[in-house]
Amino acid sequence: MGSGAGLRGWAERPPVLFPLLLSLFCPALSEPIRYRIPEEMPEGSVVGNLAKDLGLSVRELPTRKLRVGSEKPYFTMSAERGELLVSSRLDREQICGKKPVCALEFEAVAENPLNFYHVSVEIEDINDHTPKFLQNSFELQISESTKPEARFILGSAQDADIGTNSLQNYQLSPNDHFLLVNKEKLDGSRYPELVLKTPLDREEQKSYRLTLTALDCGDPPLSSTAQIQVLVTDANDNPPVFSQELYRVSLLENVFPGTTVTRVMATDQDEGVNAEITFSFTEAGQITQFDLNSTTGEIITRHMLDFEEVKEYSIVLEARDGGGMIAQCTVEIEVLDVNDNIPQVIFQSLPNLIMEDTRLGTYIALLKIRDNDSGDNGEVTCKLGGAVPFKLLTSSRNTYKLVTDGILDREQIPEYNVTITATDRGKPPFSSSTTITVHIGDVNDNAPVFQQTAYLVHVPENNPPGTSIAHVSASDPDLGPNSLISYSIVASDLEPGALSSYVSVNPQSGVVFAQRAFDHEHLRAFQLTLQARDQGSPALSTNVSLRVLVTDRNDNAPRVLYPALGPDGSALFDTVPRAAQPGYLVTKVVAVDADSGHNAWLSYHVLQASEPGLFSLGLRTGEVRTARALGDRDSTRQRLLVAVRDGGQPPLSATATLLLVFADSLQEVLPDVSDRLTPSDPQAELQFYLVVALALISVLFLLAVILAVALRLRRSSSPTTWNCFQPGLCTKTGPVVPPIYSEGTLPYSYNVCVAQAGKTEFSFLKCKEQLSSGQDVLCGDSSGALFPFSNSSESTSHPETLTAQAPPNTDWRFSQAQRPGTSGSQNGDETGTWPNNQFDTEMLQAMILASASEAADGSSTLGGGAGTMGLSARYGPQFTLQHVPDYRQNVYIPGSNATLTNAAGKRDGKAPAGGNGNKKKSGKKEKK
Repeated sequence: MGSGAGLRGWAERPPVLFPLLLSLFCPALSEPIRYRIPEEMPEGSVVGNLAKDLGLSVRELPTRKLRVGSEKPYFTMSAERGELLVSSRLDREQICGKKPVCALEFEAVAENPLNFYHVSVEIEDINDHTPKFLQNSFELQISESTKPEARFILGSAQDADIGTNSLQNYQLSPNDHFLLVNKEKLDGSRYPELVLKTPLDREEQKSYRLTLTALDCGDPPLSSTAQIQVLVTDANDNPPVFSQELYRVSLLENVFPGTTVTRVMATDQDEGVNAEITFSFTEAGQITQFDLNSTTGEIITRHMLDFEEVKEYSIVLEARDGGGMIAQCTVEIEVLDVNDNIPQVIFQSLPNLIMEDTRLGTYIALLKIRDNDSGDNGEVTCKLGGAVPFKLLTSSRNTYKLVTDGILDREQIPEYNVTITATDRGKPPFSSSTTITVHIGDVNDNAPVFQQTAYLVHVPENNPPGTSIAHVSASDPDLGPNSLISYSIVASDLEPGALSSYVSVNPQSGVVFAQRAFDHEHLRAFQLTLQARDQGSPALSTNVSLRVLVTDRNDNAPRVLYPALGPDGSALFDTVPRAAQPGYLVTKVVAVDADSGHNAWLSYHVLQASEPGLFSLGLRTGEVRTARALGDRDSTRQRLLVAVRDGGQPPLSATATLLLVFADSLQEVLPDVSDRLTPSDPQAELQFYLVVALALISVLFLLAVILAVALRLRRSSSPTTWNCFQPGLCTKTGPVVPPIYSEGTLPYSYNVCVAQAGKTEFSFLKCKEQLSSGQDVLCGDSSGALFPFSNSSESTSHPETLTAQAPPNTDWRFSQAQRPGTSGSQNGDETGTWPNNQFDTEMLQAMILASASEAADGSSTLGGGAGTMGLSARYGPQFTLQHVPDYRQNVYIPGSNATLTNAAGKRDGKAPAGGNGNKKKSGKKEKK
């Protein structure tokens, strides 16, 4: 089991304080969490409880997702308990070689929030390797003349372990002639030397067999043996002698093959064959990087050297003369490092996606820099290239953290290409660059944006239901569900319950549909508030106003208010004085149009006239005036067909028929009225003839009865009874023309007296209403003229006949300046323009309708107050004749040739000399 070590050598402190102190200071300290375990632990063995040492509870593990970020999978994390486990074989000798300290360093990665923790696991050596000789036996030739204290280097053993578990000692089997001496090289390895203790004598013993044992100090200690065969040769007085027992050479690792390393020198004082020296490697099988010239003793490189693999070589050379005597020396070659390795950037942890709402200083990635060189050649610095919202923080030696250093906005930059450049300090320096792509994840941080700040649409009225009237569109720069937009209507100025019956919006496309046909005359405009909402969490929305203006179409024809038709559909007639001068105002056609704008701009045209050129018609005012005086050949009865046309496209029109009679008195008009019988249908005529026949039969029967009675009375009565039937007597009868007040006749009645001469005269019998003192009414005489009748005692007119008539008072008529046309022009201009302001137009039409209706049905007083036309009572005191056009001129007073005006008004034309015109209903005369 591994044992956890604290930070900065705190492993010696009580273990109870370690988790508390670690949880408090671990985020702020850069020292790694250290563990120490022996090598060769089985897979699944627990190294330590990393989660506990980091201060993380077991409940946090699923969300924090603690894991190991390492290049080689030596360790793994237990997701349930947060323990660090061994996941593969740990062979210290394979991982670290001869390094005195073998530590595996890696990063533990925790998410939510992202953080990195440095972990170092030191692998302790165990005595799992036995010292081994390269050869199982050695052969050594020693001349019998060799003097004692002569030394002979033997082959060394190798032990992969380190420390006390490595090779520590050599032992020689007991003998009388040799002893063993342990020597140590510069790298700390040991090798044996055989020392001759006593002289040898070939004649006594030709060879010796010795056992060499290599021992380590492990627990338990391990050892291995090799056999040494010592052959005693005949006398060769002088062995070779090297110039140095130890040669030390420094060599750059980048030398080319064939480069001379050094040259060893040996001499022999013998002569002849015994003085010929040859050189060789004592362990030639292990020397692969160098070659040796056996004659000259020159050592050359065979392959390229690599400081990162082997930093030094220790070679034992042997010089042998012709007599078999040898000498040995050691050549130690130190390989010098050169800057021949390029730094490498290795990412140990890199998430696939970084959310754009990541806070500043959040860990993004963990990277390590590897440079196999040493010294300054292995010192590496890193920097980021380009302007990116990230920065590098040094975590430990050659370890860096990539953290955020700016605000991320995926809508502006969806991804970043981060280039990290690593440069060492060698001469010349080497550098390498690695580029990674950091993708920015989307969050719902953008509300939908409409293409316009406000929408205004014009919809013609009478549109078909279901027609598309507008299209609102919004965009959202987010991605996925965050960019899916739905549209809805959230408010309007219509009635809440009626909103759905007017308009609807497609939630996906934003198309606004009309659910019904709009009517400009009832609904001029309305406003909607549309909302665009995305599908993010939480959802974001934006509102926009949509104003719908219902434009007018020419769908209403003009409506003629005057002249009005009678109850039976017959046209009314107007009388014109025979002496009327050109320009005389005969009557006026009054019409209104429910439309607005140019669609309600009315014009008046004469379609048909009995006498073209006799009358003129105002184009905009509708006033009918005499264009010339009545001629002798002109008919006294004139008919005008007037068309009232609006300004729409196409224009709509209405017609009005004017019946004009030139007459100076009502007596002249009555025969014309009786003559103008309307043709009856055949069924009515048949019924009439049947009634006449029945009446004749009844009359004959009555005559017979009367005749019988008369004969009877003649016989029995006096002659005075017949005086009643004598001519010359005056009898009061009922009215000849029954009054019809609803058609504009004034409330008076008259009787007809039959005189001897056969002439008919009109006399007033009574007024239909009781008149108070001083109240005047208009009455008529037998000629049809009207005059004011007073109920005061000063009025002394003859009760039976009237010989004088008064002309109408002209002070109460409007002047031409105060007589606006139907189009709203108050100056009487025939070519006046329609007001451009829609509000003025609509108010003008409302006043026309109100004034004309009141004047036509007589339901309100025309005066209504001085100069107000009765409008102040309806629309407020601000609407007076000074501000509002007066339409009393549109009301024609029956029996008068003038329209109403103020007392201050003046008549446009001259008054005729004869009697005034009178109006009477034309129709079938009642038969008695």
